[in-house]
Amino acid sequence: MKTIIYAHPYVGSFNHEILNRLSNSFSMNDEEFEVINPYADNFNPLLMGENLETHGQGQTNDELVKRYQRKISASNELIFIFPIWWQNMPAMLKGFFDKTMLNGFAYNEDNGWKGLLTYIKRVTVITTSTVTKSYLQNECGDPIQGVFINRTLADLGITPQNVKWIHFGEVNTTTDKEREKFLEDLPKMYTKK
Repeated sequence: MKTIIYAHPYVGSFNHEILNRLSNSFSMNDEEFEVINPYADNFNPLLMGENLETHGQGQTNDELVKRYQRKISASNELIFIFPIWWQNMPAMLKGFFDKTMLNGFAYNEDNGWKGLLTYIKRVTVITTSTVTKSYLQNECGDPIQGVFINRTLADLGITPQNVKWIHFGEVNTTTDKEREKFLEDLPKMYTKK
């Protein structure tokens, strides 16, 4: 089962169209998938002081967090769709990780750090930005491949070699035709190893 983790607040966005096209492709191919959409769920991404009383022990009272964990636990594949703002993921997605990827669920640190999401065999990260992929990698500290994929996901037990990053850059200056071509090619880019 696939779980799409989608993080964009505007239903008229290019990211939302990426979500629609990929979801339609999965549906047409009878591929089972779920969507986690923290914005649509009015998820509160803020980790507050009262959360920290039980956070380190992997406990939460947040029903959305529990639902998100159940969806992820039932998956062997994750797909992230999000824009890059200020050279990083949206705060909503960062908060999703802070509150959902808990000790005992996503990692264990009893005898040193151990990622527990080893059952996730494939991850696709689809991003959009006003800059190119090479600019993000060479001028912005490589926030997606270097930090998100090679560190954050790896720390959760997801092998970086099983992660594919698809990026659509210069989204603000591309033409409708260029955006449509990306959307048409997306199912092929997604399936290509």
